[in-house]
Amino acid sequence: MLKKEVAKALNEQINTEILSAYLYMAMSSYTNDLVLKGFANWFMVQYHEEMYHAMKMYDYVQSQGESVILKAVEAPTTIFESPLDTFEKTLEHEQTVTRAINDLMDLATEHKDHATKIFLEWYVTEQVEEEDTAGDMIAQLKMIGNDAHALLMMDRELAARVVGVPVDFSKGVQQAEA
Repeated sequence: MLKKEVAKALNEQINTEILSAYLYMAMSSYTNDLVLKGFANWFMVQYHEEMYHAMKMYDYVQSQGESVILKAVEAPTTIFESPLDTFEKTLEHEQTVTRAINDLMDLATEHKDHATKIFLEWYVTEQVEEEDTAGDMIAQLKMIGNDAHALLMMDRELAARVVGVPVDFSKGVQQAEA
């Protein structure tokens, strides 16, 4: 059973993960409007990953005998200057999420909640990957600069990204992963 403070913090993180999904949906819409369908695809795949992160935590909270308490999700920014700006905002956002996950890990450690610490290790590892990927995209877009041909080549590459996480959680995350 989770301590109330840990359950509250996990519930906050669920909402943060849903906000992340909304942000990536907004970025997908923005890049779709630029007719960069590959970028739009990349961000929509990211949307699905973030919803998976939220649902994984949702199931964990319930499995520990606590209620999930959803709050209103703030509207994400929808104004971007360029594809590069979307990835710079992606990195900033992922760094914020990393800090929140680290704070959750610290809280679980403080409460000697070993099950939650083990559960959160997956998120710690995931955040390293998220920040690394965003950093790589920023570096590539900076190399491209104003080269429209190179941007279109990158767009085609991003179009190949597929959803690698389950998207049907009607029977829970564990059933979806099976």
